[in-house]
Amino acid sequence: MAEGNKDREQWIEWMLRIGRPVLGALAERKLKERMPVQALAGDRGEYAYLEALGRLLTGMAPWFELTGLSGEEERLRSGMAQLAREAIDAATDPASPDLMNFACGYQPIVDAAFLSHALVRAPQELLGKLDDRVKQNVVNGLKATRSRKPVYNNWLLFAAMTETALYLLGEDWDPMRIDYALKKHQEWYLGDGVYGDGPEFHWDYYNGFVIQPMLVDILRTVGPELPEWEQLATVAIRRAARHASQQERLISPEGTFPPIGRSLAYRFGAFQLLSQAVLQGWLPEDIAPNQVRCALTAVIRRMMGQPGTFDKEGWLRIGFCGDQEDIAEGYISTGSLYLCSAVFLPLGLQPDHPFWQGEADWTSKKAWSGKPFPIDKVLK
Repeated sequence: MAEGNKDREQWIEWMLRIGRPVLGALAERKLKERMPVQALAGDRGEYAYLEALGRLLTGMAPWFELTGLSGEEERLRSGMAQLAREAIDAATDPASPDLMNFACGYQPIVDAAFLSHALVRAPQELLGKLDDRVKQNVVNGLKATRSRKPVYNNWLLFAAMTETALYLLGEDWDPMRIDYALKKHQEWYLGDGVYGDGPEFHWDYYNGFVIQPMLVDILRTVGPELPEWEQLATVAIRRAARHASQQERLISPEGTFPPIGRSLAYRFGAFQLLSQAVLQGWLPEDIAPNQVRCALTAVIRRMMGQPGTFDKEGWLRIGFCGDQEDIAEGYISTGSLYLCSAVFLPLGLQPDHPFWQGEADWTSKKAWSGKPFPIDKVLK
């Protein structure tokens, strides 16, 4: 078997190891019964379940949406997509013991947006195949987040993403919430492919966790509604491609990356933007798709193989590389950790895509072994 095909099988195995406990428990309406809530703050049980669902699905969604598969992978894909729809039903049905909190506190603003992002990424499999009852429950949940004001930073994009999902659902949607988030992030653009998290620069991975993935997908979805949004989409993708190239260079020859900034417990979810660049076809020309696969595979293997990443029941444990509870900020809980699934976006590509074909060294591996590698250039 070619290495790329082996890697694809390994990626699917990793993704399902992360996702099955969440989706399986929800399909049985037993998530709250089964999922532990590891956290340093005492109130995270109010939010952890929606966190787990929304964050997990935002990474799995492109694989659900992929058509033309056959054999064992198609059996797995169709089965997990069905579980995901049952999970959404369980999370939003007022009669469900796993009904999730969309209406109380501020954290649901965040995770309703991740669930919305999943719907945007799989409009046929996750959104289109929900029956009318479930769709209405989803709409009710998303609209319930409008009663609170998002924080004046990357959270503006959460409100905008939720409105984007309501747009796709054919509901009344608020262009102002989207336009405000877009305009503020244009003000917060700092140059060379990097946005501030609010007015100031933060040296962390939030350009990859939230800011640029959501900006790009909001604009790709609602951009045609306004000429200025459509023009901005081109600009946002150009900036995102530059930041994706920076992310690729951060991966060391050993498959590590610097533990800088907050939310390190999201692990390889930091590379969502690099994965999205491959999925959507705007990776810079001097980066081969298969070198990105090799780099990300090295990172995922390094982290997934570390003892303590999962508990004995298969739930993720807080940590950057293993079981490291002390790295958790107060907003981190077991549910938060499932944002790591965002690295798996390229599973939405066909198995014969160049991403899955052949072996190639990534930039740092070339650089540190004395091989030629592209010079880095600022985005002007």
